[in-house]
Amino acid sequence: MHYKDIVKKISEIMPHDCEVTKVEPEGLSTVIYIRNIRSFYSNERLIKELASALKKKVTIRVDPSALMKVEEAKAAIEALVPKEADVRGIVFVPEMCEVHIEAIKPGLVIGKGGSTLKEIMLRTGWAPITLRAPTMPSSTLDGVRKITVMEAAERKKFLVNIGKKICQPAPSGDWIRVMALGGFREVGRSCLLVQTPHSKVLIDVGVNPATGDPTKAYPYLNLTGFSLSDLDAVVISHGHMDHMGFLPYLFAYGYDGPVYCTPPTRDFMVLLQQDYLNLCKRAFNIDPPYTKKDIYKELRNVITVDYEEVVDITPEIKMTLYNAGHILGSASVHLHIGEGAHNLVYSGDIKFGFTRLFDPSTTRFPRLETLFIESTYGGRNDISINRFDSEKRLTDIIRETMAKRGKVLIPVFAVGRSQEIMLVLEEMARRDPDFNVPLYIDGMVLEASAIHTAYPEYLREQLQRRILSDRSPFESPLIKVAKGASKEEIINGEPAIILAPSGMLSGGPSYEYLKLMADDPKNTLAFVGYQSALSLGSKIQQGMKEVPVLGDDGKMRTLNVNMRVETAEGFSGHSDRAQLMAYIKNLRPIPERIVTMHGDWGKTEELARSAGMMMHKDSRSLADLEAIRLR
Repeated sequence: MHYKDIVKKISEIMPHDCEVTKVEPEGLSTVIYIRNIRSFYSNERLIKELASALKKKVTIRVDPSALMKVEEAKAAIEALVPKEADVRGIVFVPEMCEVHIEAIKPGLVIGKGGSTLKEIMLRTGWAPITLRAPTMPSSTLDGVRKITVMEAAERKKFLVNIGKKICQPAPSGDWIRVMALGGFREVGRSCLLVQTPHSKVLIDVGVNPATGDPTKAYPYLNLTGFSLSDLDAVVISHGHMDHMGFLPYLFAYGYDGPVYCTPPTRDFMVLLQQDYLNLCKRAFNIDPPYTKKDIYKELRNVITVDYEEVVDITPEIKMTLYNAGHILGSASVHLHIGEGAHNLVYSGDIKFGFTRLFDPSTTRFPRLETLFIESTYGGRNDISINRFDSEKRLTDIIRETMAKRGKVLIPVFAVGRSQEIMLVLEEMARRDPDFNVPLYIDGMVLEASAIHTAYPEYLREQLQRRILSDRSPFESPLIKVAKGASKEEIINGEPAIILAPSGMLSGGPSYEYLKLMADDPKNTLAFVGYQSALSLGSKIQQGMKEVPVLGDDGKMRTLNVNMRVETAEGFSGHSDRAQLMAYIKNLRPIPERIVTMHGDWGKTEELARSAGMMMHKDSRSLADLEAIRLR
């Protein structure tokens, strides 16, 4: 709907005594400023009527001239919110006429049926926004929230500009095409361009974190045929580097548009992208492709979207994010293009099976013609053992190593696998009092775990309840933070388990622990996640016993791998072959076309052949730089 039509429709619906002063499109929302908030709340059906007529999210704000003074408003809020809510911060954002209330128990800030929020707005005029405080300290979350407030004036201008671009008549186009720019017949640097005559949208912009070679690490953005400034939107499926690690590069080289993702994905992007700056120099001895300044630019332009919230990202494309079951906030992306012209689903990384963290990925969509599906374990023989056996296998490896008085190093992705393994070991300790082996977490694992506690609504119900009742498994007495002890002290101390990123030993604390532990046969290296063919982890997993490593003096030396090397399968956040086939079979509606991606050479082809035979549909494996016309 055009902006002028929106203003006209609002003027027809809103009662005169609400005193509307301004209507603005702000990002994905239509903001209506009024002077008389009591008049608005006197009609309970008004907000629903507005949303139904506009088919957009509607936000009501009190005109700045009618807001209570900040000091008085803060006192009023403190009087209204119960002490039990454990409020950690009240921050006013005048540019948005909002007050952000961060609390350990935001439900008590909201009140029954939103009663407390309503009373705050009636008394003060400020629009209250509730934020859940993590149960553990998180510098990343603190930083993201502070920057959002500090950049409020610039962000406001940006959102209004985006809102006006979206609120245009939907153009008619006679073609839709997609182009594979990375992550096709390979794992890493995922990037897909969706293009019509009027819209250009990128889904994911990743790096291959296992290599510093620019020809293999970064997507083929230079071959799109247009400038980055011509992009309309970027959608990020989840917060792993191979899906969002190259995003700041866009902002370094001309892009200034919106980035759509879930709230946890936004936080993980900031955490991991900043770490990648260090990884480039430390592990690959190269200059990173962007700077911290570019990450901050990106953050200002992020627009968060919840699961199953239908939003317009261009005048002709509607987007909906669905649970992918892979990591916190991971999403499958549904795009509705044109007036029903075409519907595609980009699966992202999916887990259609049991994990302790998340519900299985969604398979129900409103409409679906083309499916892009990951194939990490799409090979014919990629059948994982069942979860009970996986956990027994890991615990047996640990017990055997402890019996030798050794240490177990488990390389993990900071986001996802580390929390899954922590839950497994925490439950083992609760069930078996004799299992009192300290579990050291290093690097970004603690920070990532803290972010999990800020978004319990994205977790399995049982885990939600534990976090909300102050029994977070991530704060178990079993877990020790390695930050307070040097790596040498841990290695020379009592038997222990060490969880450390990176998961593929491409750098970070796990790489440093490996150098200290590899020579001792009493120690064990236990892989629990995917190892890219280019990674050091894959080479050791395949049997390499002499590994070239960079010494503290900057010179290469040979590391002898005498420690035991084991793999405990079944903990991956990716679906195995059977789960991928089950996911495809359970899709509703059934897609007309299936395209495989995000899998090593051969696995994407095998999954495409099998899916095509099972579904009797067109199924193919694209390679990087190939394009297909969807309509």
